[in-house]
Amino acid sequence: MKGEKDLSIAEFRKFQQLIYNEIGISLADHKRTLVQSRLRKWLAEYALSNYMELYEKINSDQSGYMLIMHVNAITTNVTSFFREENQWVYLKANFSNIFDIEAKKIRIWSAACSSGQEPYSIIMFLKEHLKDFHLYDIKILATDISQDILTKAIKGVYSQKDMENMPKNIVLKYFTPLKDSKGIKYFKINDELKSYIIFRSFNLVTGNYSMFKNKFDMIFCRNVMIYFDRETQNKLLGEFSDVLYEHSRLFIGHSESIQKKDATYKLLAPSIYKLS
Repeated sequence: MKGEKDLSIAEFRKFQQLIYNEIGISLADHKRTLVQSRLRKWLAEYALSNYMELYEKINSDQSGYMLIMHVNAITTNVTSFFREENQWVYLKANFSNIFDIEAKKIRIWSAACSSGQEPYSIIMFLKEHLKDFHLYDIKILATDISQDILTKAIKGVYSQKDMENMPKNIVLKYFTPLKDSKGIKYFKINDELKSYIIFRSFNLVTGNYSMFKNKFDMIFCRNVMIYFDRETQNKLLGEFSDVLYEHSRLFIGHSESIQKKDATYKLLAPSIYKLS
């Protein structure tokens, strides 16, 4: 808004604390300018005169919708199909070490699935490389805190840019090319792949982990912990350890790591861990 004052340190602290308490994201002080630029648009959109009015509006929203939208505005949802190439190479070489080949039952959690590229990549990869795939009972839980982003993931519709660097044979095999009313080409994931995935809203910091009745063979939680402070990271890793088997694998982002002093997890390869 024209003439709008800068976000003061005291006001920034209010937003910092709200996001930390509700989402677990620790906003560094140097993010104040970024937060101000994103929030300024909201002042105009809601015709508010100052940042404290916006804070009260977000804080009093019982649905939690505005808080999630606020978080989405100040974090970066960057994802793509088959990212972290080293993890797929590792997975292909270690199927027998991770999955119960005899029981032929696989449970996987994509813990921050964003717009769906990660869980869809997982099921496509398994279909392509897991021997006797059709004999397995496979379920992938895909969760995210944002209902809007989950809606996009469930639709499974992606732009031509989203498909860049995807092997053509994979695109032809698992996507249906379509065009909108303006002639813009897009791609829709095949319904058969969707049948393996359950999409749910879940807050990794405040969520109830006792709801998980079965443990997971793999958890993908990539580029999430970079937003958390060490205390919140440790809490999350503790929750994960309760829903993993000894043979399970935890995949995190290539820019993330688990502290060496944490004896719960053993590093197997860059960004890939198992329980010690």
